[in-house]
Amino acid sequence: MRSSSPLPRMSRRGRVTIGVLIGVFVLFTLLGWGVQAWTDWLWFSEVDYTAVFRGVLVTRLLLFLAAALAMAAIVGGNLWLAQRLRPRHRPHSPEQATLERYRMLLGPRLGLWITAAAAIVGLFAGLSAQSRWNQWLLFLNGGDFGVADPEFGIDVGFYVFQLPFWRFLLGLGFTAVVLALLGSLAVHYLFGGVRLQGVGDRMSNAARAHLSTLVAVFVLLKAVAYVLDRRSMLLEYNDGVGVYGAGYADINALLPAKEILAYISVVVAIAIIVFSNAWMRNLVWPGISLALLGVSAVAIGGIYPWAVQTFEVKPSARDKEAKYIERSIVATRASFGLESAQTSAYAANNLTPQESLATDTSVVPNARLLDPQLVSQTYTQLQQVRGFYDFGPKLDIDRYTVNGKTQDYVVGVREINYGELTAQQSNWINRHTVYTHGYGVVAAPANQVVCGGQPYFVSGFLGERAQESCSSPTDQIPASQPRIYYGERMQDGDYAIVGKPNPDANPAEFDRPAGESGEGRESYYTYSGEGGVEIGSFSRRLLYAIKEQEANFLLSEAVNDNSKLLYVRNPRDRVEKVAPFLTLDGDPYPAVVDGRVQWIVDGYTTAATYPYAERVNLQQETTDELTGRGTIQLARENVNYIRNSVKATVDAYDGTVTLYEFDENDPVLKAWNKAFGGDLIKPRAEIPPSLVDHFRYPADLFKVQRNLLTRFHVTNPGDFYSGQDFWQVPNVPDAPDSGVKQPPYYLYTQFPGQEAPRFQLTSAVTPNGRQNLAALISGSYHDGKPTLQVLELPDQTRVSGPVQVHQQMTNNANIRQQLNLLSSNQAQVQYGNLLSLPFGNGMLYVEPVYVKSNQQDAYPLLQKVLLSYGDGGSFVVLADNPADGIKQLVEQGKRAAAGNPPPTGGEEPPGEGEEPAATPSPTPSVTPSPTEAPPITGELGAAADQVRAAITEVRAAQASGDFERYGRALKALDEALTAFQQAQQAAGAPVSPSPTS
Repeated sequence: MRSSSPLPRMSRRGRVTIGVLIGVFVLFTLLGWGVQAWTDWLWFSEVDYTAVFRGVLVTRLLLFLAAALAMAAIVGGNLWLAQRLRPRHRPHSPEQATLERYRMLLGPRLGLWITAAAAIVGLFAGLSAQSRWNQWLLFLNGGDFGVADPEFGIDVGFYVFQLPFWRFLLGLGFTAVVLALLGSLAVHYLFGGVRLQGVGDRMSNAARAHLSTLVAVFVLLKAVAYVLDRRSMLLEYNDGVGVYGAGYADINALLPAKEILAYISVVVAIAIIVFSNAWMRNLVWPGISLALLGVSAVAIGGIYPWAVQTFEVKPSARDKEAKYIERSIVATRASFGLESAQTSAYAANNLTPQESLATDTSVVPNARLLDPQLVSQTYTQLQQVRGFYDFGPKLDIDRYTVNGKTQDYVVGVREINYGELTAQQSNWINRHTVYTHGYGVVAAPANQVVCGGQPYFVSGFLGERAQESCSSPTDQIPASQPRIYYGERMQDGDYAIVGKPNPDANPAEFDRPAGESGEGRESYYTYSGEGGVEIGSFSRRLLYAIKEQEANFLLSEAVNDNSKLLYVRNPRDRVEKVAPFLTLDGDPYPAVVDGRVQWIVDGYTTAATYPYAERVNLQQETTDELTGRGTIQLARENVNYIRNSVKATVDAYDGTVTLYEFDENDPVLKAWNKAFGGDLIKPRAEIPPSLVDHFRYPADLFKVQRNLLTRFHVTNPGDFYSGQDFWQVPNVPDAPDSGVKQPPYYLYTQFPGQEAPRFQLTSAVTPNGRQNLAALISGSYHDGKPTLQVLELPDQTRVSGPVQVHQQMTNNANIRQQLNLLSSNQAQVQYGNLLSLPFGNGMLYVEPVYVKSNQQDAYPLLQKVLLSYGDGGSFVVLADNPADGIKQLVEQGKRAAAGNPPPTGGEEPPGEGEEPAATPSPTPSVTPSPTEAPPITGELGAAADQVRAAITEVRAAQASGDFERYGRALKALDEALTAFQQAQQAAGAPVSPSPTS
């Protein structure tokens, strides 16, 4: 009787349909890959980094083929062997009768089925292997670090370059053997080599030999794994003391256990072969051997180390783990560049403002007032000119030397923001051929404000300036090519098509407003740079029409024979594409270098297998208040080694990408440079000095180092174990309950121990669990080398930390009263960076106070400056500018030295012959007292009337839109407030004016 097939037979039409669908899918997949590869090649040819494209592509293809063929050969070969070893005669049984149906189905095309199974397995293995191209290139090109691990004496290069790929190969081997074993077992069962029913042996001799050999190979791989585990132990987390690296129990119990288990595994593998085939020829003794291996792994590798940890280490962990804690401290400080940190004691025992504050020329005059996060809105409103220009949510800080004076500037780039184009402007022609670029780098000194709290703009002007008193009469930071074709506001899809059909054709790209005050006639321009991919030919247009899924590449007359396509226009994305082996800093910044606008991007080389070093998550360690506000969040990458090895630049006009070597001693960068031909990275000696002048200590690296220094500044193992001297990064001072960390800030200033002012990145830290100041950490470049400096304050210092200082200053009675005058239902107070400045063996705190109206399109204006000296609460002022504030602090210090108690805070009356501060206040409104205040009479009442009248005039001027009148009104209000405070102090009555609304 003919057996029926267990599976229904598909009709010919169905097979044809499925074949066509599969063919179409494969065709479009291959077409998509081909278009992507071709356009990538053209892009890499444009930036002259084809070595990277070719190197990565070839490496991935070779790894894919090698892994796929190896896996397919192992799995397919074993399946074929299992089929060849099938018994010729099978005993009759219901089990075999059932299997006969499947044998009839698979038998005629068994080779095809085996090939298909091997191909699928090989495909997934190849896909997994090709993603390890970076590990393979480091494995192939890595060298020595010149540092040996403290346990085995092996160079760290083995752990960084060799170990990751060996572990991947071992995992691939385990996968191949397990799949081959399972597949072979299935084939043997299908063809009767392995039976579950019937008389006689349940497994043929051939099947037993085959399967036992695979099991033995698996056990041998386990022996190799135990050997690698001995090295990998130096990378594991030590729960007992909270550091990375093998601890006492690991070294004295688990390490020898791994070695013993490796030998046992070899013996078990031999026993499996011998007992299964050469002697006894059954599976009892091989099973017993495997069971003994499992018991040994549990007892020797698990129970014994646990017992040592529990009964020997825990009762005296401080002493037992001291050696291994010290290893972790040394390795972490080396792998993260902390060993060169210069730690010095800073007593900070001077709590009284000294007269030298008023004559200082290094610290006080350079105190930064402009907050790059807050004044971004100010730049946009005052320098935007057109609605589609944008400066981003955060500006950057850099330093320039103008007229022989070096100071820090707040810098922004006037870019095109395609999201702000109107509906009419957003058609394809306008978006990609007209609005192609931004214009100008706008800069303002970081320590200066004018015209009612505005920045003093010194560069990036468009046409004539309406208020020259509010900006420099000349461009002090000129750029010979100010057009911005590549910038941070450019996203995927924001490509530009440039070039005109012939020299006589009119320019099509909007360049900038050319009329007076940015109005009237528009200026147009044609791109003439070297950047861009030529798309004049039909084949190129078709290629990019497919890539961008846009028919206008073929249909639009805007695309001509001379057209170029500019894409991947974000500087960070460009560097990431040409150097995929780098981790990039989240805050690229622009600089005018030799008349060209250059984006500077800091590149890091990283590793995750440095023995005994602390492992951190870059995303977690670098997240703070500025993340997502002009600073890109880093990926969730776990690392325990990092170097700022590369300084990359991207020309804002032609997109040229240049990679400069910055750390000449980094073995990881040397390996990558070797992997791509040896000349991918330009030597440090070729960095132009004018570019070096704009290098700054990278923010993300500093955050990682700062966070690690909160623990690893402690170098004594016993003290580290107790954790009593650990620090923490404080939260944002004006929002401490948010849980968001205070970001570090750039300053051009001079710290104790420095010969001259430096451009440095600084941060305050507090003791763990407390809010007083513990230390100041700064990162800067000195003689071209990165330098970390730690000013450590004594334990139990009286100097307050940032959160405490902000609270003490803003909660001062008189200051709170003035802040209430600045804020109302029509305006809000915003606080800038709280700067912690060591000076005169004490601490000077400076915090700018901005006021922003609640009206639409309003922007923050700097109105006041909070200053504090000493412990943060005794000497506090709210002044119009730092100079006035310093004078008031010095006067308070003199009175304190004379035995008079310091005032409760607030502004000092101007001295004889002094004019009140010129920095005005915006529209204030006093919050009325909940209880009815007594009537104010006499001079105090007259002063209150003047305040009310001034407020009324400010509101009227604001409503009229007359900025000149508004400025005069603000100045008058400021004078009225000063007069009221003087009258209040004379009367000794803490009464505030209560103007009517």
